[in-house]
Amino acid sequence: MKIRLFIATVAAKLAVWGLRLIKSGGTTLPGKIALKIYPNIGVELAKNFNIIMVTGTNGKTTTTKIISKIFEKNDIKYVTNKSGANLVGGIITTLIEAVSVTGKSPSSTALLEIDEAAFNKITHYIKPHMLVVTNFFRDQLDRYGELYTTLNGVKEGLKRCPDTKLVLNADDSLCASIGNEAENSAFYFGFESTSYAGKPETTSSDAMFCIYCKEKYTYQSHVYGHLGTFECPGCGYKKPATNLSCVSVDKLSTSSSEITYSVMEETGIQSYSANINLPGVYNIYNGLAAASCATLLKLPADNTLRALSSFESGFGRMETIEAEGKTIKLILVKNPTGFNQVLNFLATEEKNMSIAFVINDNLADGTDISWLWDVDFEMLTELKDRVNVFYTSGVRGEDMSVRLKYAGIPTDKVNLCHDYNELLSQGLASIEDGCNLYILPTYTSMLDIRGILANKYGLKEFWK
Repeated sequence: MKIRLFIATVAAKLAVWGLRLIKSGGTTLPGKIALKIYPNIGVELAKNFNIIMVTGTNGKTTTTKIISKIFEKNDIKYVTNKSGANLVGGIITTLIEAVSVTGKSPSSTALLEIDEAAFNKITHYIKPHMLVVTNFFRDQLDRYGELYTTLNGVKEGLKRCPDTKLVLNADDSLCASIGNEAENSAFYFGFESTSYAGKPETTSSDAMFCIYCKEKYTYQSHVYGHLGTFECPGCGYKKPATNLSCVSVDKLSTSSSEITYSVMEETGIQSYSANINLPGVYNIYNGLAAASCATLLKLPADNTLRALSSFESGFGRMETIEAEGKTIKLILVKNPTGFNQVLNFLATEEKNMSIAFVINDNLADGTDISWLWDVDFEMLTELKDRVNVFYTSGVRGEDMSVRLKYAGIPTDKVNLCHDYNELLSQGLASIEDGCNLYILPTYTSMLDIRGILANKYGLKEFWK
């Protein structure tokens, strides 16, 4: 069997080399090959590492990258799936790349983003030492199914991992239910009820009713979506006490957020002023999740604060590309709640801008695009005077144009452009120097557009 392990490792490494040679990525297929040759390879590889996994609907890539930055500030050697290949094949590929053909690795820590629908599968091979869960929102119905199916899959996977420490979003009634039911030790993060007053979503919330008794939740405060200080008047299920809390949101801008957070430490409650080098309230949650991970690992708070303030946006997640005196900002969109938070962020932009919506319906995007009608595009009417042009593109560009029309955007401000090179050229031409072209793509269109940008502006390949 050990010979098969060796053969599987070598075969996968050769596959990575060959696929990278032809610019094909090699992030998932090599792992699949290795599993075919030696199905137990995940178990063997995991023995080399202390494994931290990050999962959830929104924010797992950004949270993983912030934790990576914290590790770097603490001189911790680690391996991670930088490419975002977060299904089972991608995880196995990442670990194979990290070891020699004899199975040795210079790093003892593996930080792995894992797709929420794949967590139940990966735990057959790999049991994480820590699992960070960001949130649960409705996403790609054709791929994930009903929301509670995804949540229950994570709970099922945890039954195989009794020793895994949990980091959970206390403001998410779905996420918090994991800690309510599991025997694992849990560390909770969230917002204090007085720290931020978000707009409640009373009609299209993903979790309006109690997960246990189906009574409608009451809220002392909302942050966004169904996140906030919730309580069920029927059975009493409510937001758990937080170990790490956002005490106040001191400043929000288009480039960063300034907050104060407190954490229960051995010496008592300590408060810290943090600058999170990312805009948007949703990224505050990502920062809190990463800080919680660092706290559990007993890493110095000063290094965590330095990481939060110096973190740079990752691949397609508020990624910034300087282009001829102007700026392109690439922001992945994939579900109504995340899209709404991006639109809320755009509403804080003070300069004139142009916005491109690039919508595909490939398997990786979700073939059902009806979710676009649950996005609050109507809010764009309030800032249309600051938007020079709305562009629509992608396989479902026409559908996006129709959605904007019904949202109240004048049709003479909407330009359908299927050619991505032409879209970038027109988009940059439509804004003044010092202004931003915002591109909001679904996953496969993001890969295509970023490939063009990588060739034009010398960006790193996505697997780097």
